[in-house]
Amino acid sequence: MIDEWAEDRPKWEQIAEVIRARIADGTYPARSRVPSVQQIVTETGVAVDTAQKVLANLREEGAIYTVRGLGSFVTDPSDGA
Repeated sequence: MIDEWAEDRPKWEQIAEVIRARIADGTYPARSRVPSVQQIVTETGVAVDTAQKVLANLREEGAIYTVRGLGSFVTDPSDGA
């Protein structure tokens, strides 16, 4: 997911940026699942709290929504969300 960390920015911000870019370029299309907390931890080596902050930030922005027990998904702009 990230090959090299920028020292001047928090890791959660950098991971969120990667996911945002993947949403924008269609890698994660509307209504598709984004990486889970555990996948982010495994792929990046960050702590669980950091991975949770990534998803919380993307939810706050409206980029994703979470369905308990199913995961987090890309918001579909046509849903009016």
